[in-house]
Amino acid sequence: MTHVTKTAGTTTETVETDAGTARITWHEAKRARLVLAVSHGAGGGIEARDLTALAEVLPAHGVTVARVEQPWRVAGKKLAPAPKTLDTGWRGIWPALARPGLPVISGGRSAGARVACRTATELGARAVLALGFPLHPPGRPEKSRADELLGSGVPTLVVQGGNDPFGKPDEFPEGTYALVEVPYGDHGFAVPKRADLSQDEAVAVITDAVVQWTGSLG
Repeated sequence: MTHVTKTAGTTTETVETDAGTARITWHEAKRARLVLAVSHGAGGGIEARDLTALAEVLPAHGVTVARVEQPWRVAGKKLAPAPKTLDTGWRGIWPALARPGLPVISGGRSAGARVACRTATELGARAVLALGFPLHPPGRPEKSRADELLGSGVPTLVVQGGNDPFGKPDEFPEGTYALVEVPYGDHGFAVPKRADLSQDEAVAVITDAVVQWTGSLG
């Protein structure tokens, strides 16, 4: 059972999954050729600066953006559940994401990026967008999650802050994925005021990279 609410420029839909009720906020392109589905991390929501910017920019380039709130977030819980439960929620949301009949890019930031990588092949994703991929816990490089990234099985773009404590760009292993660095950016792509690019310019690095990459996917 779904519930749909329409407002200017967006449609919000609730979807029942085996992990609880999820929510999708659709930002539709007029002549869409792809759907980009992006979910939040373990400590924030779909209002994150990168997810918001992609929703504002991508529809003009033929990409419908679906910002996805996992069931735990919709339920108002403060802590994300185990990865297995996150994957269950994402699987349950997928039929709604695929309903427009377009190729779906599976994406997310931080924990959401890990979910996208783990489930991409199984769900038939066209590609994966990993925003702030948490390569390892801060200060624990020995606890690498590189196998999740390298195992996505589909074309993958990583967008990573230059000062991300969860993994700086030069810590990433060699692989077939593409990686774009946001100079000075932290895990949420915030840049310090002393940096020689503004916050708006940092966000533009993200959106420009994703526009170009999605253009190459067809």
